[in-house]
Amino acid sequence: MTAVPINREVDVVVVGGGPSGLAAASWLARYRRRVLVVDSGEHRADQVERSHCYLGRDPQTPRELLARARQELLVYPTASIQADVVRSVSRHPRGFAVTLRDGGLVIAHKLVLACGVRDAKPDVPGLDEHYGTSVFHCPACDGYEARDRDVVALGWSENLVGFAATLLGWARSVTVVTAGERFRGDEMCRRLLDGHGVETIEERVVELVGRRGDLRAARLESGRVLPCSLAFFSVAHQPRTDLAQQLGCALDDEGYVEINDCGMTTVDGVYAAGDLVPGLQLTSVAVAKGVVAGVGCAQSFVGQPTAVLAPDAAPDLGSERERLTG
Repeated sequence: MTAVPINREVDVVVVGGGPSGLAAASWLARYRRRVLVVDSGEHRADQVERSHCYLGRDPQTPRELLARARQELLVYPTASIQADVVRSVSRHPRGFAVTLRDGGLVIAHKLVLACGVRDAKPDVPGLDEHYGTSVFHCPACDGYEARDRDVVALGWSENLVGFAATLLGWARSVTVVTAGERFRGDEMCRRLLDGHGVETIEERVVELVGRRGDLRAARLESGRVLPCSLAFFSVAHQPRTDLAQQLGCALDDEGYVEINDCGMTTVDGVYAAGDLVPGLQLTSVAVAKGVVAGVGCAQSFVGQPTAVLAPDAAPDLGSERERLTG
């Protein structure tokens, strides 16, 4: 078999160009580390038109946030972004071999995994058309917009009890619709929903009535029409752990990548951030997790030559270490 030629070598490859990946890369660049962000372009909030509670920028669009972050990152001469997909990662004598979908091979001394999660969606006609304006998956992110409005909660697991109860902190009414699935909650779950005044309907939704940004109702298979101006769904979140598992990183009981206080996984030299790791899944939190991983990764290089500096320009490592820990 012919060996794949190495296209480039960098200090760090960041897998994922979302908020956490770009935050990690920005701090690595500020530490003058040669960092490459590999961005698949699949971003969880890509269709969301407004995100909130990002300090100093409320509201903003997720696309604007990422566009601005990319511009700011590329001001640093040691940073670059490549639109591609990481197909596989493996150990290499100089760190890690990162194989890209286009056939390229990058050698990275360390890795930051910021691959995010996949949201499973219920089978509801028109859901994608309304997603990001009237249909959402995160009550914490978008529940405030449900204040004093009628809401449909789509899903069928026992988690719908807490999901619906949370929405009632804002909404005038909440109705659970299982999208044709059998409700998986037990009798206690049903009693709790009833106690909150939440009706549970085991029917398919055949139509979301209204235009994007102007949802009016959900039409059920029986012909019943449920007035609503917002819908939230809770089905499943699947962390994108394929690369972490290829490297042998430990996962927690819920399938998220385990990290320490510096953002490092159980595999030396591999860091993880954002929705891939345990904790709240909010943009501001994802950025903070990216900062932790980026700084932790950068500081792990202390005492090692900086790839982009000439020997006579290298910093005094003793004073630098003292500054970082003081």
